[in-house]
Amino acid sequence: MQFHHHGYVSGNPRVQDAAGTGLDRPAELPETVDVLIVGSGPAGMLLAAQMSQYPGVTTRIIEKREGRLVLGQADGIQPRSVETFQAFGFAERIVAEAYNIGWMNFWGPDPENPQRIVRTTRTADYAYDICEFPHLIVNQARVLDYFAEAAADGPARITPDYGVEFLGLTVHDDGEFPVEVRVRYVAGEHAGAERVIRAKYVAGCDGARSGVRQAIGRTHVGASAAHAWGVMDVLVNTDFPDWRTKCAINSQAGNILHIPREGGYLSRVYVDLGEVAEDDDHRVRQTPVEDVIRKANDILHPYSLDVKEIAWHSVYEVGHRVTDGFDDVPDDADRTPRVFLTGDACHTHSAKAGQGMNVSMQDGFNLGWKLGSVLTGRAPEALLATYGAERRPVAQQLIDFDREWSTLMARKPEEISDPSELATYYLATAEFPSGFMTQYTSSMITGSDRHQALAAGYPLGKRFKSAEVVRVGDGNVIHLGHHAKADGRWRVYAFGDRTGAALAAWASEAEPVFARFTPTDADADAVFDVKAVYQQPFEELEVTAAPTLFQPKSGPLGLTDWEKVYAAGPSKWTETDIFAARELSRDGVVIVVRPDQYVAAILPLDAVDELAEFFDGALLPVR
Repeated sequence: MQFHHHGYVSGNPRVQDAAGTGLDRPAELPETVDVLIVGSGPAGMLLAAQMSQYPGVTTRIIEKREGRLVLGQADGIQPRSVETFQAFGFAERIVAEAYNIGWMNFWGPDPENPQRIVRTTRTADYAYDICEFPHLIVNQARVLDYFAEAAADGPARITPDYGVEFLGLTVHDDGEFPVEVRVRYVAGEHAGAERVIRAKYVAGCDGARSGVRQAIGRTHVGASAAHAWGVMDVLVNTDFPDWRTKCAINSQAGNILHIPREGGYLSRVYVDLGEVAEDDDHRVRQTPVEDVIRKANDILHPYSLDVKEIAWHSVYEVGHRVTDGFDDVPDDADRTPRVFLTGDACHTHSAKAGQGMNVSMQDGFNLGWKLGSVLTGRAPEALLATYGAERRPVAQQLIDFDREWSTLMARKPEEISDPSELATYYLATAEFPSGFMTQYTSSMITGSDRHQALAAGYPLGKRFKSAEVVRVGDGNVIHLGHHAKADGRWRVYAFGDRTGAALAAWASEAEPVFARFTPTDADADAVFDVKAVYQQPFEELEVTAAPTLFQPKSGPLGLTDWEKVYAAGPSKWTETDIFAARELSRDGVVIVVRPDQYVAAILPLDAVDELAEFFDGALLPVR
């Protein structure tokens, strides 16, 4: 990581200097805010962490609970989420405490004695076949803790306002702060008091029973499947040999999805409780946990569970719903959104595909930089309409995938003709649950794909897939994408031609384009983090010979940034040639990446006019 460019840092470099609203942040909720986040779940806390990078924006987050979440219900962390944690600065720490899913095993009835179960398939997990990040299990509460730390350590010093309940809101037609929000204190010295806060924008991150969703008249579309599952986090003694391996278990007594959890002892068990009668009226949700344990033992025969402690348990009916809109703009209206829905407030589904927390966080990531860009004057308000346009199709894809996965998981043995079918489906569809199938379509922030052939390994609209390169300044091998942080900046990767001459010409012509959108009193790379990747081995390059665009001066001391110039490799420490690995044109290519890590434009080195045209549509020039 980079620091000291604002002067010597003696303490923790992950704690950024307070600035703007973080310098004198009032303890009490102010009368007006730029952004009010309702709910401190995964989407809300990620959004707060992102907004903390915009200290010129007043952001507050309210939560009805009196304090941090103690026990979260979600626990599956897909590789795309770990990649996101990398951008927020805590991937290595959370990986160290999480359970790493290396394998998923499948069990079914023993052909010789169907009353017993046997292991039918042992399958390596998909994570490392798709990217460099693992597939993890860790308590949602810890994920929220890390995002809370990032929000509190960011320049805006954002911390949740606990014990504040959302009551309702009204969106007015005019005014600087058009959203009138009613809240009630449920804890602390103001308990019972109600008040009004006015906001420019509100983000409803308040879960499946979202009050914000109801307030803007949005409704969930979909239905519950007639199937119930019991779920419990348990500490047990057992003779089941795969207790520390993720398993899908199918038996004549029902089905179990078993997921080991962090810490080496705890496990989560989803237990199939069967079909739910039409007249049940949700009575199945009252199923005693003792019945769930008994059912689990029946399914696991001839193995057994001796449950020593239950950390948490619940019963749920599978439901698949998507909200009819992700913001407050009616279908027949043409105005800027003021209220947004994220996470479970706009999509609900079963827990077994491990998607809820992951997709929710990507909702928050998508929305955060857009709010920050608009409120700081970097981008036009029209940018905010792309949130719903991009995230609603993703939610529908999630519902469709989860419906199929849930159906497969709930089958009876006699309905399964091929014992390996579930394992085959698990691996064949891995790109979607891992979080890498999302592909945004053409918009003001996703350009034309007419130059896609120049970079086949970076599909337009999909997330930027990192690869190893060699940093020319010191010869160290790093992942190019890991240098990108969730700081609201655009990334521009200029991959050089065979001689470097075209790259040098591009840098000279492109520098004024970037300057047009960069405040004169800011660092040269305050809005665009521009990096060069040469084809030549790093031993043949001198970092100081690179164009000035790739040697910007940073901070009040005007120190040269030595980490903008890279070589493709291979080298002594890596066999990767990023040009070959990502199918990049040897004539050179420019990859523009959005602040949320998705490929926004692919351009040849001689198309600086197209680069300017793209940013003219996505950003506002400085005044």
